[in-house]
Amino acid sequence: MRVISGIKPTGNLHLGNYLGAVKQWVAMQDEIQAQGGETMYFIADLHGLTEFIAPAELRANTIEMTATLVAAGIDPERSILFNQTRVPAHSELAWLLNNVARVGWLNRMTQFKDKAGKNREGASVGLYDYPVLMAADVLLYNGTHVPVGEDQKQHLELARDIATKFNLDYGVELFTQPEPLISKAAPRIMSLRDASAKMSKSNPSEQSVVKLVDPDEVIAEKFRKAKTDPEALPDSWEALEGRPEAKNLVTIFAALADRTPESVVAEFAGQGFGQFKPALADLAVAKLGPIRDEMLRLLNDRGAIDAILARGAEKARDLAAPVLAEAQKAMGLLA
Repeated sequence: MRVISGIKPTGNLHLGNYLGAVKQWVAMQDEIQAQGGETMYFIADLHGLTEFIAPAELRANTIEMTATLVAAGIDPERSILFNQTRVPAHSELAWLLNNVARVGWLNRMTQFKDKAGKNREGASVGLYDYPVLMAADVLLYNGTHVPVGEDQKQHLELARDIATKFNLDYGVELFTQPEPLISKAAPRIMSLRDASAKMSKSNPSEQSVVKLVDPDEVIAEKFRKAKTDPEALPDSWEALEGRPEAKNLVTIFAALADRTPESVVAEFAGQGFGQFKPALADLAVAKLGPIRDEMLRLLNDRGAIDAILARGAEKARDLAAPVLAEAQKAMGLLA
């Protein structure tokens, strides 16, 4: 069992990024390896190019993302951690797979339509074609499982279609059909000021988003000032329907504490947010503070981050080389 997942390098990661992805990766590292499997995590810097980004910003974001993953618990000695650019086979296999993938398949990709919006003619070819690179990211290592959210299922289906067509076209059994790994524990974290919108660093209100670099006092203040309603917490999770702000805060508490939302509601039933929000603030500071401190320590040693990425890329290249070579042979590019 080999689990592969990538994450685009964006700066200023926030609580939603951590609880929705990074924390899940850390848990997966332990669970998969306990089963004798292997985990590979990569910084998808090539995917970061689909829309223009200043080179210095992309590089800084790659370093920051790596530091965040390590600080949160991804162990470079246990998981293979690298960035795509250091493994050229990602780009090479993507080009080979471009000649197997069909235009009609890509035309059905809903995320291109969403991201390009009305400016499809002005969008980059990379934004249109990146699902093929995503397929290469997985097929290159014969990954057996890929963690996916609802918005990524279509991309995994594309990877499966490409693998099937390649194997049939060239009469080989080279590529494994990757299976989705769906974590039911991954919560959807909403804005602290408007629970109808996801938590996002693009929100103009600083009070709406808890950033991983926020000092303890800022984290605590944002939770104390989070929007709520005047009612006390009920004695059941179901009773929070129709109370989005309350439900969001309970969801955050449960995710940070590794508990079920039901158990959190049961503990605080009948209490108002005057009692609940300080408890949530203390919990958030206790959980996020050490990650922030370790991340900042790592960011002060860029050489150490580069060394981690270099070691991970060396391991990844060793795994990728024979698969790429077999693909090239199958297509008649190598003897």
